[in-house]
Amino acid sequence: MTDNSARIIRFHETGSSSVLKIETLPLTEPGPDEVRIKTQAFGLNRAEIMFRNGAYLVNPTFPSRIGYEASGIIDSIGSNITEFQIGDRVSTIPALSMSEYGVYGESVTLNANAVAKYPAKLSPIEGTAIWMQYLTAYGALIDIGKLSKNQTVLITAASSSVGIAAIQIAKSQGVKTIATTRGASKVQSLIDAGADHVIQTDNENLSEKALSLTNDHGVDLVFDPIGGPILEELAMATKQGGLIIEYGALDENPTPYPLFTAIGKGLKIQGYTLFEITQGDQTRLNAAKNFVIEGLESGKLKPVIDRTFSLDQIKEAHDHLESNEQIGKIVVTV
Repeated sequence: MTDNSARIIRFHETGSSSVLKIETLPLTEPGPDEVRIKTQAFGLNRAEIMFRNGAYLVNPTFPSRIGYEASGIIDSIGSNITEFQIGDRVSTIPALSMSEYGVYGESVTLNANAVAKYPAKLSPIEGTAIWMQYLTAYGALIDIGKLSKNQTVLITAASSSVGIAAIQIAKSQGVKTIATTRGASKVQSLIDAGADHVIQTDNENLSEKALSLTNDHGVDLVFDPIGGPILEELAMATKQGGLIIEYGALDENPTPYPLFTAIGKGLKIQGYTLFEITQGDQTRLNAAKNFVIEGLESGKLKPVIDRTFSLDQIKEAHDHLESNEQIGKIVVTV
């Protein structure tokens, strides 16, 4: 990064990690309601893989930036900005279109509403692993699900950064957690992260195991980013009148609706995205931010970092995310 330019990651077509290009572009001056951040680190998310592949909720506009969450130092502010100053340590809140405001690179300029200070006890690497994972999990488990002490949540694909965040949030509320993972390699890591029980879906029947762990009562809430045929198993594992929250589509197969199980149990199956929190009622967002900050300050919430890469290793970082080998957040340092 120079005084007037920065290395920025963009892509000009959808496809594999090879479409990601590091380009040197002029620095962008912030508008009246914007701030510019000199990036120190940025985190990777499944949404960015889907966006790069052209399979996300919104389509890229080429040439497209990419990325939701970064941490860094504010180095320029717009004329209307009063809540931030040059030199503030901040991280970005996923609330804006990646195509226009993607954060991968040495610099990012975006609306101040999508920026927040983070606890001084956290490093920039940890600071970039906050808002996507914790706000996503908070919105489902606390804001919508209203989980309380001694209830049970089933968390699928639990080794992801959002899955780990959900385990930590549930544990902080006295909620019992059942995590799922496909094989044995991640079981101990999930237990170390706070999961009360782990189901290995390659070796165990998901619904039978979940029912046995709840004395045949079923779980109160399911938090699932997978979709596809597993939804029937999840419905069978859920209690009478329980709630299943679907927030992703990792399984590319069609997702058949478990009609008879849903009718018989009176289940609620609800689609959900983080943007219900970050782009909706400001009161909900403030409550979510306060919850996360308090949890980070107290130590009940602590980002788990899987591995770091350099900016020049962006393709390798994306390939690692797609390998499904990670536990926690993958971070690129700048």
